[in-house]
Amino acid sequence: MKKIIVGLTGASGSIFFKKLIEELVINEQEIYVIATSNGEKVFEFEIKQNFNSYIQSLNYEHLHLCDINDMFNKIASGSFFIDGMVILPSSMGTIGRIASGTSDNLLIRSGDVQLKEKRKLIIAFREAPLSGIHLNNMLTLANAGAIIYPTVPAFYLFPKSIDDIISQVIGRILNYLDIDSNLTKNWNGN
Repeated sequence: MKKIIVGLTGASGSIFFKKLIEELVINEQEIYVIATSNGEKVFEFEIKQNFNSYIQSLNYEHLHLCDINDMFNKIASGSFFIDGMVILPSSMGTIGRIASGTSDNLLIRSGDVQLKEKRKLIIAFREAPLSGIHLNNMLTLANAGAIIYPTVPAFYLFPKSIDDIISQVIGRILNYLDIDSNLTKNWNGN
């Protein structure tokens, strides 16, 4: 069982977060969720479900909802081993704060810890267009070891639905976490 942190911010794309959490539950991983208040609000707007009710409805004993202001949480320390962290969707503000090393809440601190400990940090965003500031912040994080992952579909897989597109993105993210899934197909040249 891997230990995975999943961050939810106020960027659009809560359906990606929901699919990732559900796949981590199916694959019986230990999950630490950190959500910003705007992340919860956008989730409720886009998914049409209360965020806390959704988390509780999963009824999964290895899912831990972490208080974003709890800087004494074990995931704030590099001495607590985490296999990987995904921020999905990540706002540009979150990217900027991690890039500048502010560590002003548990989400930002956890991302900082992943980088300093040379562990996997996947930052998946849905934003367009990108300013030079956004690009510089992402370059800073990529140079520090983060995986910058835009939530864009691969059309060579011929998606037939939104769920196909969501599944393909989440399948690739799970691949980066070394978690097997049947959500995506590998290109075979045909």
